[in-house]
Amino acid sequence: MSPEFIPPAKPIIGDDERKAVEAVLASGQLAQGSEVASFEQEFSQVLLDGRAAVAVNSGTSGLHLGLLAAGIGPGDEVIVPSFTFAATANSVALTGATPIFADVDLDHYTLDPASVESKITDRTAAIMPVHLYGHPFDVDGIGAVATKHGVKVFEDAAQAHGAAVNGRKVGTFGDFAMFSLYPTKNMTSGEGGMVSTGLADVERRLRLLRNQGMERQYENELVGFNARMTNIHAAIGRVQLTKINAWTKTRQENAAFFDANIEGVVTPKVSEGYEHVYHQYTIRIAEDRDGFAKALREEYNVGCGVYYPIPNHRLAPFQTSDDLPVTEEAAASVLSLPVHPSLSQDDLDRIVAAVNAVAKAGS
Repeated sequence: MSPEFIPPAKPIIGDDERKAVEAVLASGQLAQGSEVASFEQEFSQVLLDGRAAVAVNSGTSGLHLGLLAAGIGPGDEVIVPSFTFAATANSVALTGATPIFADVDLDHYTLDPASVESKITDRTAAIMPVHLYGHPFDVDGIGAVATKHGVKVFEDAAQAHGAAVNGRKVGTFGDFAMFSLYPTKNMTSGEGGMVSTGLADVERRLRLLRNQGMERQYENELVGFNARMTNIHAAIGRVQLTKINAWTKTRQENAAFFDANIEGVVTPKVSEGYEHVYHQYTIRIAEDRDGFAKALREEYNVGCGVYYPIPNHRLAPFQTSDDLPVTEEAAASVLSLPVHPSLSQDDLDRIVAAVNAVAKAGS
């Protein structure tokens, strides 16, 4: 009999989350309310060193509203990676601004400061890098380019809860940052997002934009959205927040085990002083990545994922002629292995054995 399938990602929902949801349901207060406010405060303390946090209904909403709150709109350009999920570029386009695609570095798959600088024009309003797979982007390099050219930095921290650079948490570097709370992220609220900012005016606009432009009911100050988080989702998030640090430690321990035992492929690199939280453990396959993935799934029952096979600049809504060679190489060669906290030691051993066997067979 084949061994049980190891999924590439797995949300962890237990009795604590169920009890929290049941308490909200029993209260009758289901929409945005005290649970959301408490979640924002606790998220701020646990993951943002006290920086303000604003809860919304999805990560994409968080990026969209963050950009609007920061003043991005038609005529502006925002430099983004092409090698990431499409929500990053989509959110820019939804404001009426134009996403400009820059290349990434092959060690960490995050924006290359030199490529970013080559994309600066007189219309560039901001740079929005992604802390991809849980490894922070080059904050010093990107920060230097932004300062030199007088543009803003925003953080797409969708995959990087708890990641840090020299002890400073991601989400505290840019004018705003967004964390996704989708089910397969390092922590979840079922669905949702959290936007952080250290700027009081941006925070206030965020709170207005998520709630139809109102601070007080029926006193609409601007055209807004319904992007509120519910108390139900916040209750799940509050419980998950109490577990995120332990889960991160387990992810890092699982990654260290892979680092020490996986052979025949390129394993993740971590910059000195950077804390990687391993939303994904992403390896690189020199040849026939798709065949490698198929063998893991079909011969060894080990799940894996390709994030992301089609660069954003080649997607139908954008279709640019940008020459992004590192992005193209990464899209053709990356493969993410399961690294989630629910893996057993037997699972870890099976993953290592499978990867090494497939790598050896292909060498």
